[in-house]
Amino acid sequence: MAHDLYDLTQHPPRSPRVRLGGFVILPRMIDKARATKAGKNGEYNYGCPLDANVLDFVGVEASALKAQIDNGLGDGEILIWLMANAKKPRSAQEIAAFSTFHEQRAPSSPASRAKMSDYQSSTPAGAKRDDITAWFDVLDLDDHQSFGGKV
Repeated sequence: MAHDLYDLTQHPPRSPRVRLGGFVILPRMIDKARATKAGKNGEYNYGCPLDANVLDFVGVEASALKAQIDNGLGDGEILIWLMANAKKPRSAQEIAAFSTFHEQRAPSSPASRAKMSDYQSSTPAGAKRDDITAWFDVLDLDDHQSFGGKV
């Protein structure tokens, strides 16, 4: 049986850690946009606050990027378009720093740490794990559990 890459009711989008052109989040955002066009985005929303981090960083509107994705461009073509249309052009070093920051980003206050802990407690498996320290960890865990993975 063929795996429908655009059906996020059957599998999660790519991990926020996966990079395209050095950007974290971007491949996940592309997956959500493609699934939205196909009407199969499930609980995943294109243009969410996570996506806004990339969009704001490069100065591109969510609707403009989605229009390019909807035109059927491949990942590499989308990256070329993004870099050519960025209102805030970024160097490779800036992109690397942006990606490292977001990969390691963790709750920065007691209140946000409590929010993460509460979230972990409410997951289907009731996961309370010391190794879940960054927001990307939470997303990966949630994606895994949402599609039947054991934690």
